[in-house]
Amino acid sequence: MSEFKVFVTRQLPPTSLERLAQHCDLEVWDDFLPPEYEIVLGKVGELDGLLCLLTDQIDAALMDAGSNLKVISNMAVGFDNIDIPAASQRRIPVGNTPGVLTQTTADFAFALLMAAARRIAEGQRYVQNGHWLTWHPTVLSGQDVYGATLGIIGCGRIGAAVMCRAQGFDMRILVNSLETEEEVRQLGGEKVSLDELLAASDFVSLHVPLTDETHHLISERELAKMKPTAILINTARGSVLDPKALYAALKDGQILAAALDVTDPEPIPADDPLLALDNCLIVPHIASASVATRAKMAEMAVDNLIAGLRGERLPTCVNPEIYEQS
Repeated sequence: MSEFKVFVTRQLPPTSLERLAQHCDLEVWDDFLPPEYEIVLGKVGELDGLLCLLTDQIDAALMDAGSNLKVISNMAVGFDNIDIPAASQRRIPVGNTPGVLTQTTADFAFALLMAAARRIAEGQRYVQNGHWLTWHPTVLSGQDVYGATLGIIGCGRIGAAVMCRAQGFDMRILVNSLETEEEVRQLGGEKVSLDELLAASDFVSLHVPLTDETHHLISERELAKMKPTAILINTARGSVLDPKALYAALKDGQILAAALDVTDPEPIPADDPLLALDNCLIVPHIASASVATRAKMAEMAVDNLIAGLRGERLPTCVNPEIYEQS
């Protein structure tokens, strides 16, 4: 049996777990719901490695309880569930899974855009509820996508991939990001201020990481600047968007519709008022949920974990500065 003890906080594709089991004494959480914080806290003292998901909160107290912890591998691109400064201070490398889900998530963001624009979910409910009595020229009329203006907030890998898809629909693309005007122009967009983007866009798609600066980046002030015919899409993180402000904007007709893959809180409670709105499409954080992408994410997470157990540099490390520390 390996000298290394590892805990995986959820079932992964079998091939990934089989490969990981060759390198460590492996325990996998078998329930559908994630382990509670206290459960992970109680196990971490014996662990050399932890493979976690974005639903697992990994803070300084948990790291302190894991005195032998050599590596934390997060099966996600984002890592706002992990206290990275605390990990760096303790010289624990943290891995993530960037790049692999870019195209899959961009596909889904554009799918949400089109579904909200053409009112697909509403149309399905219309049929299921027995309301389809005849063809009618004004029933469930939506918004055109082709030739419309798309605002991209955050032009990282996923935002840039959404821009590529928008070009196929001959959309005008406005971008608010840290990239230079020339970099944005090369991708086919125009760099503008956030307020300019909000005022001019028919569709606004969020692609920023969750940080202190981006928390509730879109709130009452920003929603008030959008067109009454505008549609908002969020595949980033739920807390980038103020849900109370969004509800008010949708209910009062300040914007036309929203399509969300992520919510705040997550999962969204069954009695949340957003769920009662016909003009708010909400799905359960599945933008990266293709069979091939999730399998590759698991492989990358395992690669990071194995490297960390061996004392090697993680292939995709969130805090590489720890390798420079003496």
